[in-house]
Amino acid sequence: MNYYIIIPTYNEEKFISLTLQSLVEQTVLPKKVVVVNDGSTDNTATIIQSFCDKYPFIHLVNKTSDAIHLPGSKVIQAFQKGLETLDNHYDLIVKADADLIFPPNYFETIINHFQSDDKIGMVGGFAYIEKNGDWILENLTDKDHIRGAFKAYRKATFQQIGGLKPAMGWDTVDELLCKFYNWKVVTDESLKVKHLKPTGANYNKTARYKQGEAFYSLGYGFFITSIASLKLAMRKRKPLLFLDYIKGFWKAKSAKKPLLVTKEQAKFIRNYRWKKMKEKLF
Repeated sequence: MNYYIIIPTYNEEKFISLTLQSLVEQTVLPKKVVVVNDGSTDNTATIIQSFCDKYPFIHLVNKTSDAIHLPGSKVIQAFQKGLETLDNHYDLIVKADADLIFPPNYFETIINHFQSDDKIGMVGGFAYIEKNGDWILENLTDKDHIRGAFKAYRKATFQQIGGLKPAMGWDTVDELLCKFYNWKVVTDESLKVKHLKPTGANYNKTARYKQGEAFYSLGYGFFITSIASLKLAMRKRKPLLFLDYIKGFWKAKSAKKPLLVTKEQAKFIRNYRWKKMKEKLF
């Protein structure tokens, strides 16, 4: 199966070479890697170009946008810019961050999963961060969720869910829409990806409210948002974030912001979330 990788990047001179090196050492190489340099002010573009000169399947695309790092919108707009440069001759499309080290067999294993079942729509491994010299699981989500740092989609799935939404919550709505359209989402615990920069390291204060807005935009409703907000705040070991998330939810609701999903999809999502919560309780 042919796979294309798109890597949005901004000021990643410290890590981008490690990410690209791990990709050129894959047991099954990507057909194309597009790195979208979104207005970096450091040596990111120069480092990417050095890989382009050496490996013809790696391409640099330059983009200029606002430097403010709000989760979701900036990175997906950069992803979209990269997608526009690609042809349609792929079986799998991958969105990856620029601060990762993939194990050498990562994409060979991903391909094996997709080939094992035509109804598998998304596959991913797990993110590990360094703490006191050890690599430990970055435990911010349930183990059936694929982290936004590395998402691999079957082409038909990617097209049916309408690609990626340029808003915070994109990496949750994609999986929920997969389930809405009866695609399977597979996580593989044997695939340990080193995440070199903890999630949210560059987010500003405005981004705290964006999480609550994301819960609103997914059609969660207040009660599911409250539970999800409390759970996430506790996982981050910052209980007061709960208040920020709830404030973000009510700000979005008061402003009547549009949802990322249809009413039918929102109803499905709420039912799915209640079902998952009941399974954990009972």
